[in-house]
Amino acid sequence: MPEFDTSHVKNIVLLGHAGCGKTTLAESMLFEAGIITRRGTIAERNTTGDYHELEQERGNSIFSKLLHTRWRGYKINILDTPGYDDFNGEVISALRVADTGVMLLNAVMGVEVGTDILWEYTEKFKTPMIFAVNKLDDDNADYDKTVREARSHFGTRIVVVQYPLQTGAGFHEIVDVLRMTVYKFGGEGGKPEKLPIPASEKARAETLHKELIEAVASNDESLMEKYFEKGELDEDEIKSGMKKAMINHDLFPLFCLSAERNMGSGRLMGFIDNVCPSANEMPAQQTRKGEALTCDANGPACIFIYKTISEPHVGELSFFKVYSGIVKGGMELENESTGVTEKLNQLFLVEGNKRTPVAELVAGDIGATLKLKNTHTNNTLHIKGRNYDLPPIEFPPSNMTVAIEPLKKGEEEKLSLALHQLKEEDPTLIVEVSSELKQTLIHCQGDMHLAVAKWKIEHNHKLEVKFIRPKIAYRETIRKMADSSYRHKKQSGGAGQFAEVYLRIEPWHEGMPDPSDITVRGREVHELEWGGKLVFFNCIVGGAIDARFLPSVMKGVMEKMHNGPLTGSYARDIRVCVYDGKMHPVDSNDISFKIAGLQAFRSAFQQADPQILEPIYLVEVLCPDDLTGAVMGDLQSRRAIVEGIDNEGHFQKIIARVPYAEMYGYSSSLRSITQGRAKFKMTYRDYEAVPFDLQRKLIDEYSKVSKEEYA
Repeated sequence: MPEFDTSHVKNIVLLGHAGCGKTTLAESMLFEAGIITRRGTIAERNTTGDYHELEQERGNSIFSKLLHTRWRGYKINILDTPGYDDFNGEVISALRVADTGVMLLNAVMGVEVGTDILWEYTEKFKTPMIFAVNKLDDDNADYDKTVREARSHFGTRIVVVQYPLQTGAGFHEIVDVLRMTVYKFGGEGGKPEKLPIPASEKARAETLHKELIEAVASNDESLMEKYFEKGELDEDEIKSGMKKAMINHDLFPLFCLSAERNMGSGRLMGFIDNVCPSANEMPAQQTRKGEALTCDANGPACIFIYKTISEPHVGELSFFKVYSGIVKGGMELENESTGVTEKLNQLFLVEGNKRTPVAELVAGDIGATLKLKNTHTNNTLHIKGRNYDLPPIEFPPSNMTVAIEPLKKGEEEKLSLALHQLKEEDPTLIVEVSSELKQTLIHCQGDMHLAVAKWKIEHNHKLEVKFIRPKIAYRETIRKMADSSYRHKKQSGGAGQFAEVYLRIEPWHEGMPDPSDITVRGREVHELEWGGKLVFFNCIVGGAIDARFLPSVMKGVMEKMHNGPLTGSYARDIRVCVYDGKMHPVDSNDISFKIAGLQAFRSAFQQADPQILEPIYLVEVLCPDDLTGAVMGDLQSRRAIVEGIDNEGHFQKIIARVPYAEMYGYSSSLRSITQGRAKFKMTYRDYEAVPFDLQRKLIDEYSKVSKEEYA
């Protein structure tokens, strides 16, 4: 039998902006539970959570970690997450398998922009949430301001369970308005002394106690009736009502902490045990087919892989949550995505970088296993014959793109293998081998995300690489009509080559009428894989060109569309009308008409007021009000057109259209301008014409490169 049944397993995820104290809180929780005998610190680089060499080097969390404690008959799985939005993929995967979130607020900084972004994910998952105001022992801590900001950002569903009697260096007493008692801590924190609420605080504590009860009762009709009858609810009734309201995402209790001094973590763990829901109390998971999968130890075995890491000399370690049944070492499960049967040779409990073998894991629990050959993040494994397929984690789109090359020639294959492994570990890192740009591209979340990828390649794969500016996928089109002709004639003994083509090209747009001065006898509309269209009209009269040669003319046109005359970029949105020509009964063939079509199209293109188009992205920047001017100034220096500024709580959201060519390095620039207090996201919008001076520059640069290639 498993050591803990499903109802005694609690899964929590620690959330918050970078520097709010998540890893330190996790360390205190492990210490309080006796899992560790000495609390590590970030400064000493010896915490259980931040064990990775790179995290110790940088002094902040980069990867999500699985930890666990045993507390008063319960097992608490703790998912510690990074705070920088470059690593939001790690946060989202942890949120996917957690049953409660603990959002830490820095009492010095209040609600930070990263907290707002994380909140969007918790709203999407409808995760039951606890707020914890941390760093109340800092001299600049402001508890009341932090609570006001939290309610302004996240609503009045936040209810105070605790408040500090003092803040700053003297912080050591917390008033708990649920239990109506004071917790007084010694200098080393730990287990507090329980004292009556002093007379000077009675009125405030009773007011907050009443607000707490009313908030709980307002979400449960039966409790509301009891409250009206008795004028009070007992502690068990309050806890029961709070659990129900938290599951429904209707109420968010707020606690007080000094994680660094280990004050308040034990009470928080007690609340997690007594009030926070276990997996079997949460709504059943829905499969992709809409089938409900209840978290029941007696159900069919089913697990979901939420994270994969690669360990040197060991192989891939797959982290999973048991959504149904009991999984045991040696059990065989079927991968719903691939149909492959995987054997769970070993099961582990994980404590940072330590793995403890375990015989079985029950529904609701989280663990890890080694060497699943054909299973990856987002895969569902189940017993044969069930066909469960749980919805995948939806990771955020990338905000930054760079090109990558090995420093030494001949190491391209080695780089390819390294990038493949990085993709397996991190689904937010997207690798693209672009045939258009002739570059290998990495799409990532930001410069810190990229730095981690580079570190892994260099340290784990012993491969030196460089990042360079990616080329821009420009497009070419025309702005007016032009006619052109080309005669291709070649004689070299025996059969020769002959073709003559007359054609017209025009800028194409939806709904444009057919040409009025030539007769359209046939039409083809080609949706181009790079966007836009090529519309090809057969306007030949009297058999000047045999119909069998028109596909060859079209091939020549399409070949030049792949390699535009101005910069070699793809061309788009052009209508071509072939209206006349000549052929030879012996020398005309497909290759001749292909060449004639290509050359006639190239000549016409140059006469049709050609235009280079560049990709435009919609950029949204969330920043504090006092930084709005600096952020806007930087955007405008990047040829941005600001479309608006909206208020989002205490932050400003700047919305701008920015040429993609100007977004290179923006992640670093924004972090420098705002000291990490702003975040951004960008989405592709459209192609627009580049300014005239830039077009001239791009054409000149391409001309030089072309001459060098053919020299």
